[in-house]
Amino acid sequence: MIQKLISKIEKTHAPIVVGLDPMLNYIPKQIQEKAFKEYGETLKGAGEAIWQYNKEIIDHVYDLIPAVKPQIAMFEQFGIEGLIAFKKTVDYCKEKDLVVIGDVKRGDIGSTSAAYAVGHLGKVQVGSQKFAGFDEDFATVNPYLGTDGIKPFIDVCKEEKKGIFVLVKTSNPSSGEFQDRLIDGRPLYEIVGEHVAAWGEECMGDKYSYVGAVVGATYPEQGKILRKIMPKAFILVPGYGAQGGKGKDLVHFFNEDGLGAIVNSSRGIIAAWKQEKYAKYGEAAFAEASRAAVEDMIADIDGALKNR
Repeated sequence: MIQKLISKIEKTHAPIVVGLDPMLNYIPKQIQEKAFKEYGETLKGAGEAIWQYNKEIIDHVYDLIPAVKPQIAMFEQFGIEGLIAFKKTVDYCKEKDLVVIGDVKRGDIGSTSAAYAVGHLGKVQVGSQKFAGFDEDFATVNPYLGTDGIKPFIDVCKEEKKGIFVLVKTSNPSSGEFQDRLIDGRPLYEIVGEHVAAWGEECMGDKYSYVGAVVGATYPEQGKILRKIMPKAFILVPGYGAQGGKGKDLVHFFNEDGLGAIVNSSRGIIAAWKQEKYAKYGEAAFAEASRAAVEDMIADIDGALKNR
């Protein structure tokens, strides 16, 4: 799957991923009203609104981008109906030939980690049959439990030719409370990065590993260091746009071949219609505003890479 991601990045000239983090206050009134008219102001109504909102955005951007990243927590808050919307979203994105990164941040050990890996990336045995659960192409994984938590995912990745992105240096302000702690004089994120590189050697594509890393756009200097530590790992870069990251800050996340990183923007794209810059589209044309935001993001990152 890492080869498909690379091919689609090269085809679209867009090393970006659209984060699908739907909140009800992002969803235009016309979509909410239609869903609530059919199912009432219920969890099912909320799930339907989320699904229709996602679908409209996907329809307007799928030809511009290589990948999407649905954040499962935004669906889970609506219970089973939210998870149904999550699965519909994953399946629809795959119908559009998009690479799907499940932002699930799972982390446990043993059979629990294996079950997470199977549920999101693999196939579960039911009698004589095997079935894919959520069936994403990649999943984000928390490494806090060490190799015991990562190995079950790597085993599934090998079997299914899928991948993971391991949290290394996250974009949030308090990430340094743990991730910057010095261990034998070195910050913890560097040590985690070394483990990502080692895990990746077990699971290589042609040039890049199926084991990638999450490194926030808000920490460009750390990104520069981690790029050197993990030369064969694709870096998923959150924090663009709404969290402050810009194209010029991100050039060091990429290798000299122009690959090696994929930059995420979530509400900066899916809620673009609420920003002053895209206000001209209005609530009714929210998905057109999302498309314009994607085009602007592509131009920003492409320009930065050409001028580095």
